[in-house]
Amino acid sequence: MKWQFSTIIPIIIFITANIVVADDSKKELSDPLKPFEQYIGKTFKGEFANSAPEKPVHDILHYERALNGIAIRAIHSVNNGEYGGESIIMWDADQESLVSWYFTTAGFYTQATMHFEDGNLISIEDVTENDNGITQVKAIVEFLPNGQMHTTSKYHMNGKWIDGHEIYYKEAPDAEVIFK
Repeated sequence: MKWQFSTIIPIIIFITANIVVADDSKKELSDPLKPFEQYIGKTFKGEFANSAPEKPVHDILHYERALNGIAIRAIHSVNNGEYGGESIIMWDADQESLVSWYFTTAGFYTQATMHFEDGNLISIEDVTENDNGITQVKAIVEFLPNGQMHTTSKYHMNGKWIDGHEIYYKEAPDAEVIFK
C-alpha cells in the first residue's frame, strides 16, 4: 500500500489527540503509601534548625509517585547540591513494613524500615560506608495539618545516639532539587 500525505495526516491527528500526558500527582498510591498522598508532586524547602543567617543551610525535597504507585521516589539536595540523595519507599509484605533505600552524593547508602505511629513516620536506617562513623539514623517525620513537615533525627555513632538535624519544611513550588 502506498501512503499518501492525505492518509497520514488524519492518522497523526488521531494519535496526537489520544495521547494523554501523565500527571503522577493525581494517580493512586498503594494503600500503605496513602499517608504520603498530599505530598506527591510537591516540592518543599526547609531550613536546618542550626542554620545561621551568615551561613544558611537549607534542604529542598520533592516527592513523586513511582513504579505505578507501589513506590514513592523522594529526592533532595542541601544548599544547591553540596549534598543530596534519592530514596525509594515501598511496602514489603514479608516484613509487613514500609522499607526504603536511600542513595547519597557522599557515596554511602542506607536501608530502612518505616512505620507510622500517631500520624508520624518513624524510620530506622542502617547506614553503610559513612565516613563519620554513623551506623544508624532514626528519623521522625511529622506531617503537619497545614501541609508542612517537621523532621528530626538521631545518629548512632561510636556506640551511642546523638542528636542529628531538625528541619521545618514549607511547600516551595519554585524550589528546585539540584545535583552537581
